[in-house]
Amino acid sequence: MKSYDNSTYKMPIRAQNSNKGTFGKVLNFAGSKNYIGAAYLSTVSILKCGGGFAALATEKDIIHSVSALLPEAVYLSTQEGLRSIKDFSVILIGCGLGKNKTLFKKVIKHTSSPIVIDADGLNILAETDIKLPEETIITPHPLEAARLLGISLDAVLADLENSAKKLVEKYNCTVVLKTHRTIITDKENYFVNQHGNSALAKAGSGDVLAGIIAGLLAQKIPLYEAARLGVYLHSRTGEIASEELTEYSVLASELPKYLPLAIKELL
Repeated sequence: MKSYDNSTYKMPIRAQNSNKGTFGKVLNFAGSKNYIGAAYLSTVSILKCGGGFAALATEKDIIHSVSALLPEAVYLSTQEGLRSIKDFSVILIGCGLGKNKTLFKKVIKHTSSPIVIDADGLNILAETDIKLPEETIITPHPLEAARLLGISLDAVLADLENSAKKLVEKYNCTVVLKTHRTIITDKENYFVNQHGNSALAKAGSGDVLAGIIAGLLAQKIPLYEAARLGVYLHSRTGEIASEELTEYSVLASELPKYLPLAIKELL
């Protein structure tokens, strides 16, 4: 398996003769009654990392809340999202989704685009016998990885590398195993991210990461590289934000504001 030095991180080139469609369209199935913030955090992060178009498919009440914070996104009901799923270049599902197995199965069944599965989507996947699309990224933390593999949390923590590789084998996908030193791997590559700090150990941080990865995929970056770059940008953003706010006080909602500084370092 190949590994890569941090100096190989590169942002996708942005052609000046372009429009929002040039940089991809992401459809985000996210949010539920108790997790409104997850819908906002994941959607804003799609746009802040360069995605051209972000649509949030969610419940009516959540649309009212999130649209007030993010007028740049497009808002659909979940049924409208399902009907238009083939119009999008990337799908993101799971951030604060709740236990909506029916919706999850329909999204997986009908999408032919690259898909990122996070959070509640992973918990549903662990309980569902379903074949994932060929171009899939999953983003579990160790407890979610344990559920997906049907083993104990202690077993995952005892051998993170092997656990990540088992997830690749089981689901035939790109895996982002989120820890203090996040692992990114697929069938051919293996990389351990060396950036990040405890500022990212906050609710909502994973929603930001999922949105970043989806936004990078929309810009036609290959799955493994989008995952690797997304993890780097997310972790470096946490470092930059904590320089001003301290590791204690960084909120997930502040990460998108500092993300451009992490991006700028790569330009």
